[in-house]
Amino acid sequence: MEQEHAGDLKPNILSVKRVAYIAIFIALSAVGAMIKIPSPAGTIGLDAAPGYFCALAFGYVEGVSVIFIGHLLTSGIVGFPLGLPLHIFIAVQMGLWAVAFRWVTHKFGMIPGTVIAVLLNGVVSAFTLVFVGGMGAALGVMPFLVAGSLINVVVAVVAYKGVHAGRLI
Repeated sequence: MEQEHAGDLKPNILSVKRVAYIAIFIALSAVGAMIKIPSPAGTIGLDAAPGYFCALAFGYVEGVSVIFIGHLLTSGIVGFPLGLPLHIFIAVQMGLWAVAFRWVTHKFGMIPGTVIAVLLNGVVSAFTLVFVGGMGAALGVMPFLVAGSLINVVVAVVAYKGVHAGRLI
């Protein structure tokens, strides 16, 4: 397992390499933000895959940065329908989910990491909507959020496995 952590970037948060990776993957996240999964919330997109990928491939800082900004881009494209404060809260949640995904994946493997990320982002995050629409809103958006989470995490895992197998990182 120690070798898997060898791909982490330097601890210096302002290193040129680290900032470049984050910027590139934020751009990919912006593209994914424009690919929407139809749902009542309107903010479910393919923006999280680059963040999950970065969490696995480069580290916590990269994953959290990309997934946080990616969610804000996705919700911003549709005008922050839940309000900016709630979308910031959701972006923080997604950052935490990226941390959990990386930690569980490195500790227990890719399948448990995938399951945890989908459950956290798809089920736990759905309950954020209780604040704006009650339990009905949370349960109504949950299947769409689970589907979107599954797609994002699977895309990240497949990309990571391909890049890792090709020794590109």
